[in-house]
Amino acid sequence: MKSFLLAASALLLSVTMFAQAPATSGQKAADVLKFKEITHDFGKIKQNVPVTYDFVFSNAGGKPVVIESAIASCGCTTPVKPEAPVGKGKQDKITAGFNAQVLGVFTKSITIKVAGIDTPMEIRITGEVLNEVDFAKYEKEKGSRKSK
Repeated sequence: MKSFLLAASALLLSVTMFAQAPATSGQKAADVLKFKEITHDFGKIKQNVPVTYDFVFSNAGGKPVVIESAIASCGCTTPVKPEAPVGKGKQDKITAGFNAQVLGVFTKSITIKVAGIDTPMEIRITGEVLNEVDFAKYEKEKGSRKSK
């Protein structure tokens, strides 16, 4: 009798736990956050000169959204997310900062998790970090092309 009651209790507990899936399961963050662009190319940037870009988005969902986290793929990228809920139809931004210390081409991602939504989304920054001499050459060439 005890084993029957234990099994029935375990079954009831399991059914209750699985029945409480959130109403937004299956929805993706990209369904409610509509970004003007999800990739930004900084182009050629000077080494040791940090850069930032604002990824502007609107809330296309039916209720306010809370961005739980914005996590960068590495420590050289620093995302800043809105702390307050973003109202239905309202705009806000996620600022992506990049510390341009390492020379070369880069592609970095920021994973955005929205409260109550299972599938996060990614935004990306790209570019190329040049040393001071190469950046000066690039700027000079770019300036001479504009004057023609």
